[in-house]
Amino acid sequence: MTDRPDWDHYFMQIAQVVEKRGTCVRPGRKVGAVLTADRRIIATGYNGVASGLPHCTPETCQRTVLNIPSGERMELCRAIHAEINCLLQAARYGARTAGSTLYVTVYPCSACMRALYQAGVVRVVYDRPYPGQGYDDFGERMIIERR
Repeated sequence: MTDRPDWDHYFMQIAQVVEKRGTCVRPGRKVGAVLTADRRIIATGYNGVASGLPHCTPETCQRTVLNIPSGERMELCRAIHAEINCLLQAARYGARTAGSTLYVTVYPCSACMRALYQAGVVRVVYDRPYPGQGYDDFGERMIIERR
């Protein structure tokens, strides 16, 4: 079969579908993630507020209200990043993360990369670069150094 996707494309396509569940109201800020081990999905996550809390609206998003640029002052956001949601889902349901691979639609921020590293994620596959000024290669270097 020539149209059968390889594993990386397969899991990335699933992450792109998961991304559609994201609840962030800022343009281009929906992110989807799939955590895998042994070619099996162990958790998914998308960016949005914690379960049970009301979703943001353009009128209630603190980042929009305060006109905060992308990649800055990320602590002023009610959303949980897709990558962290993956790790939290894995923890909640008892799935191991050591030795896992994360497929994510946007390159993780440094805080997420530190959490992924600490959880034992050994590979991160991403679709798009981190927008704005939030990118640095600190997290990427940590994952590479682990190998």
